[in-house]
Amino acid sequence: MEKRTTRARSTWRLAGLLLVLGVILGAQAAPPISRLPARKPDSKEPWDAFLGKAAHLAIGRQYLVQHPTNVVFLDTVNLYNIVRRARLGDPERLEEFVRLLRPDITDTRALVLFEIKPDDEESRREGREQAGRYLAALNEVVEPDKKLSGGTGFEGSLFLEFENGGTLWQLSWRTPEPGVTLYRWSYRRKKPHASWKERVAQKEEAIPREEAEQRGELAEQAIRAAYEGGEFPSGFQGQVYLPVDCH
Repeated sequence: MEKRTTRARSTWRLAGLLLVLGVILGAQAAPPISRLPARKPDSKEPWDAFLGKAAHLAIGRQYLVQHPTNVVFLDTVNLYNIVRRARLGDPERLEEFVRLLRPDITDTRALVLFEIKPDDEESRREGREQAGRYLAALNEVVEPDKKLSGGTGFEGSLFLEFENGGTLWQLSWRTPEPGVTLYRWSYRRKKPHASWKERVAQKEEAIPREEAEQRGELAEQAIRAAYEGGEFPSGFQGQVYLPVDCH
């Protein structure tokens, strides 16, 4: 009996050791989790797209720049507060489960709404569904003359240049259907001492994964500084060309 007990204990120890080894090996074999800010480990966004947080920041800020006299809410404000602060109707009529939803851009003067997504079919479909859900919820409670619709005609482009003639990142966006603004990032290789026209005319490529990991957070901080008039982050020795600079 004692021998069988000892043997059983050894078997359990071996099984435990094998389980630990399996976990370790599995962790080593798994692809590394992205270190890009605001990117979920299971995100389906392709690596050639810039992190969503930076794109949302830039596109939202640009809408504010282009509509300085409008009352615009970005994705930090939920439906309840949009209705309340813009005096569109009775926010208490909103269903509990939709009150905290936050559209990416809501212009309560133009009465339009935009949802920002990466430029691929799956994300486009998701953006269409989300924009439709926000509009349905809002239009149930706003006054008859304040009904909202999906925005159109919103497009643009900006660039980030790393160092003098260093790699050039481009963010471009378009609104191919009402309420859905799609963005994509592209990349141009280093070309020191080239003119601006020469840089822009270079071949567009997908941003390399290593480059995105290395410079993603830095680029986001540089965009924020450009729009908010703050200091550029240490380590960024380049230039942000906003849409007004690109004409």
